[in-house]
Amino acid sequence: MIIQKAGGRTMPTEEKKRETFKMIAKTMFGLEEILADELRQCGATEVEPITRAVAFEGDMRVLYRANYTCRTALAILKPFAEFEANDDQELYDNVYKIKWEKIIDVDGTFMIDSTTSGEYFTHSYYAALKTKDAIVDRLRRNFGHRPNIDTENADFKINLHIADNKVTLLLNSSGDSLHKRGYRQGVGVAPINEVLAAGMIKLSGWKCDTNFYDPMCGSGTLLIEAAMMANHIPAQYYRHENFAFKRWRDFNIAEWKSVKEQEDKKIGSIDFDCEIWGNDIDIDVLQQAEANLRYAKLHKDVMLYHGSFEEQEPPEGKTIVVTNPPYGERIKVEDLNELYTKLGDTFKNLYGERCEVWLITSDFEAMKHIGLHPSKKIQLYNGSLDCRLLKFELYSGRYKVQ
Repeated sequence: MIIQKAGGRTMPTEEKKRETFKMIAKTMFGLEEILADELRQCGATEVEPITRAVAFEGDMRVLYRANYTCRTALAILKPFAEFEANDDQELYDNVYKIKWEKIIDVDGTFMIDSTTSGEYFTHSYYAALKTKDAIVDRLRRNFGHRPNIDTENADFKINLHIADNKVTLLLNSSGDSLHKRGYRQGVGVAPINEVLAAGMIKLSGWKCDTNFYDPMCGSGTLLIEAAMMANHIPAQYYRHENFAFKRWRDFNIAEWKSVKEQEDKKIGSIDFDCEIWGNDIDIDVLQQAEANLRYAKLHKDVMLYHGSFEEQEPPEGKTIVVTNPPYGERIKVEDLNELYTKLGDTFKNLYGERCEVWLITSDFEAMKHIGLHPSKKIQLYNGSLDCRLLKFELYSGRYKVQ
């Protein structure tokens, strides 16, 4: 409500010993430790945060659960081949040796996402092309025809990673990026990535035990991610089960259904007695937020207000404020400085010590105009923009500099 204001095959679930294997979970810079904690909760072992990713081990149930529940994962990758190659011919030969007929359906589609570093392979596109040629040639030899390439909606997504002469091939078990939650019916001009939104909330330390407020909520991504946490709704609950692992030859539909049912039973299990509020001055984008909330069936859990953030007070009681104000990409710099000055004044004069504020921005000049000293700065990236997630602890009277 807006308040107007100025196929796979079935296999037995019981096994004497579950096979475990190594995996990589991709994420955004600065969210590695958060994702590592999420993976441990999924039952992962040997968890090791690395740059923009987390390495871990687990079985297929862990792979399914990580895809379905991890809020800060972009993709779950399963390595299946490692070798050395010093030139393109060695790369081709080693890829050709892999039994692709046991991995890829010849009547399906595939794509290759490649990253290369070092002096051996300097062009990632060419490395991907040689890999594609080897896969196609082997399958054509065995079946007389080949699978097609689909760079948008491939059945099998293969990640090629080359560091110097070390080659790793991984299967993307997620398919589309896991930031595509499936609840967005409309977005504003610059919507925040869902994974980044969830990461910001988790970095704030919010435990669903206080109110949550976004005074510049836009189309409501932060609000929906917070409401999903408060209701214990799995990250991919609205995704319609569109995962790449469901097209794998070893997909275990019984195991997947068991994992999904276990997680879905937790929905609503948290006794959340606090409030989630959003506010925005743009009525059009606020209506998009309402549409998104209604689609997610969370419209009764979130209160939306229309008006200026300077006039809207946060909910009564202890409140965490998490917001994503404009960065200056689509607004004049002089206007942006004034906006950030108003933000700081509002934090000091209207919010008070019952509120803790978290704000992300890439405009380091404008953020000086907030007029408050942040007690914490965390480096994050919003797309290609180098950002800081700032924490402001508010006090009654004169602000105490930490």
